[in-house]
Amino acid sequence: MRELVMLGTGNAMVTKYYNTCFAIIDNGQIFLVDAGGGNTILRRMEEAGLAFANVHHMFVTHGHTDHVLGVIWVIRKIATLMGKNKYEGNFYIYGHSEVLHIIKEIAELTLKKKDLQKMGERIIFRTVQDKEQLPILTMQVTFFDILSTKKKQFGFSAVFPDHYKLSCLGDEPYNEHCRDIVSHSDLLMSEAFCLYADRDKFNPYEKNHSTVKEACTVAEELQAQAVLLYHTEDKTFPQRKEKYMAEAKEFFKKTIYIPDDLEKISF
Repeated sequence: MRELVMLGTGNAMVTKYYNTCFAIIDNGQIFLVDAGGGNTILRRMEEAGLAFANVHHMFVTHGHTDHVLGVIWVIRKIATLMGKNKYEGNFYIYGHSEVLHIIKEIAELTLKKKDLQKMGERIIFRTVQDKEQLPILTMQVTFFDILSTKKKQFGFSAVFPDHYKLSCLGDEPYNEHCRDIVSHSDLLMSEAFCLYADRDKFNPYEKNHSTVKEACTVAEELQAQAVLLYHTEDKTFPQRKEKYMAEAKEFFKKTIYIPDDLEKISF
């Protein structure tokens, strides 16, 4: 059975949700995507019933604080398990060159020597290029540059043996550069900073983000079978799901997910 577990669903400055990050469970093994902005990633993994011993692959989209700082805690946790002989094999961290450099720099400034020794030995940093394909677990993963105007960022698309396609657009609006990779996705994951009705309140365009309307319009255009919205504000808490769903249904006519933190989706 495959599952998508949303460990966090909020944007950088939320307090009622955790920052956006998630795990794909594939035959019991975990592909972790981002880790939020702190050690709450440890609690979220525990609350989701996910063991770090089963995390052997991780992808980091970009170097903003709300995506990358939690990675240091993941490295520390897995390095500790390795030191106690409670972790088998290697841990691979995928990302573009800039984000991997940031992770290494922070790790070297903050982690203990015994943890740092695992980096390069059993914690392997794998630089990925735009439109590069790699087999990870049972997935065929294609990484792509979203051509961010703020900070270099990659998204990805994962195709499973039964041809199910899950695509993650990152946390900025869709760019035509990746159309051939993400079109006709069975599940399209997209940021939706706020409601279109609240655009004057949250100013998403100034931050290069989308509203629910734009995210769903893009999903419809790309002929996705389902859309999942994340990286949102938290001022609509606890009515976010209800309010976002009402707007989303106006612009996307298939399956819509507005997940809360720790929500699981089987696919």
